[in-house]
Amino acid sequence: MDQKSIPFSILIAEDDEDDYLLTLEALKEAGVNNEVHWVKDGNETLEFLSSRLNGNNGSSGQLPGLILLDLNMPKKDGREALKEIKSNPDFRKIPVIVMTTSSAEIDVTHSYDLGVNSFIQKPDRFHELVETVRVVFNYWLNTVKLPQ
Repeated sequence: MDQKSIPFSILIAEDDEDDYLLTLEALKEAGVNNEVHWVKDGNETLEFLSSRLNGNNGSSGQLPGLILLDLNMPKKDGREALKEIKSNPDFRKIPVIVMTTSSAEIDVTHSYDLGVNSFIQKPDRFHELVETVRVVFNYWLNTVKLPQ
């Protein structure tokens, strides 16, 4: 993958370790070599973003350039996290892509109402996931101009 833009980290918010590992492998297969961080629920997502913003825990103070967000997570789910991310002036410019198994129209509509940048239903087959990741990341890394 070309990656014309400045490299940035990716935050994956996914409670299922197997789904996380599949996504990580799909990123690698698709040629996406960005640094990846993993959180397992909405609370961890917001804590991670806050710690990066404040430069805590030895972080560089840089927010991730993209968030892959599952909707169905424990504690604070993806919908609640998305609402908080998009209502926070420090986080709202970060592109958020919902990647979920849900195909419910209410989830699609509600996610866009909350400000999601893309909604993607996770493909069932690994080769389809790789192709989806390739297309999505080509768009976000090489086509659009993101704020720095």
